[in-house]
Amino acid sequence: MLDAPLIEGRGLTKRFGAFVAVDGIDFRVERGEAFGFLGPNGAGKTSTMRMIGCVSPVTDGHLQVLGLDPAADGAAIRGRLGVVPQEDSLDTELTVRDNLLIYGRYFDLPRDVISERAARLLDFVQLADRANSLVDPLSGGMKRRLAIARALVSSPELLLLDEPTTGLDPQARHLVWDRLHQLKREGVTFVLTTHYMDEAERLCDRLVIMDRGRIVAEGSPRELISRHATREVVELRFATDEERDEALPVAEEVGERAEAVGDRVVLYTADGEKAAERLADAGIHAEATLVRRSTLEDVFLIITGRSLVEE
Repeated sequence: MLDAPLIEGRGLTKRFGAFVAVDGIDFRVERGEAFGFLGPNGAGKTSTMRMIGCVSPVTDGHLQVLGLDPAADGAAIRGRLGVVPQEDSLDTELTVRDNLLIYGRYFDLPRDVISERAARLLDFVQLADRANSLVDPLSGGMKRRLAIARALVSSPELLLLDEPTTGLDPQARHLVWDRLHQLKREGVTFVLTTHYMDEAERLCDRLVIMDRGRIVAEGSPRELISRHATREVVELRFATDEERDEALPVAEEVGERAEAVGDRVVLYTADGEKAAERLADAGIHAEATLVRRSTLEDVFLIITGRSLVEE
């Protein structure tokens, strides 16, 4: 069918003994879509991705990838996927170019095809000048870009990226994002897991937020923010916990919702500037005040009641 999803999970479950890593989730990924699994560490994102990648068996429920059953057609599915795992699996004793050439041979591609693709992909990820360099001394950002290039050697129908920018500095993260944006414009379907909400907001057409193995929200970034958060957020930072605790009930009266987060009071409201003025008129004087637009991280905090970095 023309409208058949590239990936579909229904009641998808993964258990490790008594521990339920993925707890009966439903989702689908359409062709040409940039789809995200978001959530904190331990939410079940990587376990879900490993089932999609046919390297971890499904415990229960239904999963179909590229119209095939991973239990019966795992090898066929893997041959049509490009995978960027959470931990780099590059051959660090080979050169950058040789990592692509040797990987391409796994797909029985002609040498001239692999060579042409390797040159094009190294240019795409801005590593053409490092083609003859050994991988081992490369920076973390260069290794992640090389891992993306390697995953694209076989011209996969579906690209899986597990935490693609974890551990990278801001400059490297933005360069990886830029490459993924270009793939998205070219119509590549990719699925990514991340606990960086700003990453998902930049890259994903649609996403699900996972927590403790379950999906707690789904939609486009804009839909999720509109549905679960307010237009703006006021962050008030205080020098002491006492000042923060005194400000919280006042903030609750001023905005639609207010929470204490660390040394801050986070106030959700339709008009941040007006809310900040009302707080000042009420005698609340924070050490620092920030008015900003709501983000996916705010959505997560509202839904789960805890911060993203909590283990």
